[in-house]
Amino acid sequence: MHDFKTLKRLVKKDISSLPVLKISLLGDSATQFLATAIRGIGVERGFNVDLFESEFNQIEQQVSDPTSDLHAHRAKYNIIFQSTHKLLEKYALMSYKQQLSLAADRINFIRSICDIIPGTIIVYNYPEIEDTVFGSFANKVPSSFTFQIRKLNFELMLLSQECENLFVCDLSGLQNKFGRDFMFDPTIYVSTEMLLSIDALPYVASRTFDIIQSIEGRFKKCLILDLDNTIWGGVVGDDGWENLQLGHGLGIGKAYTEFQQWVKKLRNRGIIVAICSKNDESKAKEPFEKHPEMVLRLDDISVFLANWENKADNIRTIQQILNIGFDSMVFIDDNPFERNLVRENLPDVTVPELPEDPGEFLEYLYSLNLFETASYNDADRERTRQYQVEAQRITEARNFSDVADFLRSLDMVSEVTGFNRFNIPRVAQLSQRSNQFNLRTVRYTEAQISAIESNPKQHGFAFSLKDKFGDNGLIAVVILQEQSHDTLFIESWFMSCRVLKRTMENFTLNIISSWAISHGFARIIGEYIPTRKNQMVEKHYPSLGFTFLSQSPLDQSASDSSVASQYVLTLSSFTPRETCIHQG
Repeated sequence: MHDFKTLKRLVKKDISSLPVLKISLLGDSATQFLATAIRGIGVERGFNVDLFESEFNQIEQQVSDPTSDLHAHRAKYNIIFQSTHKLLEKYALMSYKQQLSLAADRINFIRSICDIIPGTIIVYNYPEIEDTVFGSFANKVPSSFTFQIRKLNFELMLLSQECENLFVCDLSGLQNKFGRDFMFDPTIYVSTEMLLSIDALPYVASRTFDIIQSIEGRFKKCLILDLDNTIWGGVVGDDGWENLQLGHGLGIGKAYTEFQQWVKKLRNRGIIVAICSKNDESKAKEPFEKHPEMVLRLDDISVFLANWENKADNIRTIQQILNIGFDSMVFIDDNPFERNLVRENLPDVTVPELPEDPGEFLEYLYSLNLFETASYNDADRERTRQYQVEAQRITEARNFSDVADFLRSLDMVSEVTGFNRFNIPRVAQLSQRSNQFNLRTVRYTEAQISAIESNPKQHGFAFSLKDKFGDNGLIAVVILQEQSHDTLFIESWFMSCRVLKRTMENFTLNIISSWAISHGFARIIGEYIPTRKNQMVEKHYPSLGFTFLSQSPLDQSASDSSVASQYVLTLSSFTPRETCIHQG
């Protein structure tokens, strides 16, 4: 974690080439240093933050006045910092009745912010201040400050479920980790009105940007694990699986077991778990199959590579199998040599610098918040199985010399539907997760997808895919916008990279072209907006028979590049493209 001085230096760098991200910051205390930390973390994460910082304690005025600087800035992300400290000051002057409704009143105000301000709202929750007026008995007194703050944080979580555009940044969790004395410095507060200590600012700014990055589609998808002395104590090839240190008895085995429990929870949440170990494969798998204290089993692992090859090369193989970016991978290894090797050869892979003591692994990893997400649904729990099946497909493909023969052997069937209450969460999530095969990189919330379905001028298509190995689930989405009586514009076309090179692009075009022709449209316009990650679809439209139409400059905040390219497909001359996929 960079310290505050480093973040200040980052802000002074030439960042004109970075994509601009508009953020507003509103606080009830001094936020100048927090603003600097947010901008510095933004530079570290690859963004040029265009930040509006409101005047001290002007939240209500900025929100309620439609002509305010806040509304003029039109930020994509709006950060609200209403502190526990200032709330305690107000609480002290309240009547008993007002104290009883403190949490409810604050929740109603935050709800009004979500209704009034467009864009995403990031609200800091409320770290506790133990005022010791009642001591522990405060838990039995609804009007106590302790009771109201705990109620407020709980109700804030519920409100975030109600309001699609509301995200909670967990300052309370940070204080639980580092302590109130770390988070708050009374001597600095007295002289500056600053409620976050200099040491805490980088952590708060980092947690804030974790949320922003996840919404922007930049988040970790895969955890790659070493084995010996990383997920168990000992060396399986030397000690044998029976003598590994694992389990909840006394000793260091407890730390490894709890580490595996953390990995298991990540796997159940949808994080892909892979193994990258220098070992004989048969010996490496034995603990997963035989050791009674193992929490992780082979069916938790999407890709299992145990051999004597270079670990950087093995991670490249894992990347090819999973078809995800290196920057969405985290590699955990107890060996400093292996960590440095991966850092030097694969700089985009996140490699935590583990403590020497395995007992400290988890607390250190907790502090990094590596796996922030902006969405979660039931489909996430199927991800491990889907990638295991994908590895089977790749293995089978090696038995075919002709790609077309292999694709035909898969017996692929795609079901095409509109948006409905069953697939809307998955459609929104795929828009947030898809970076490489995403022509315009528009991110959608569930509410926005629902609105598309009810808009007569917009038409959504959701594609699922099954084959002889299993069900890939929802893997592609196209959203069409009527530009005129005879022209459709492809507002979005995004697809999971798991199904690349299976002729899904051709199948998708055939479906939307057939629909367009049957509804009287004469042409379809597609647009490619380049980003740092979607170069693979730069020639997507020309390769499908579209002809170049025009180029136009972009607002820098919309992309990592400066122009958008449009292409047109004339439907009167369209011939269905060859595909190995059948419609279900």
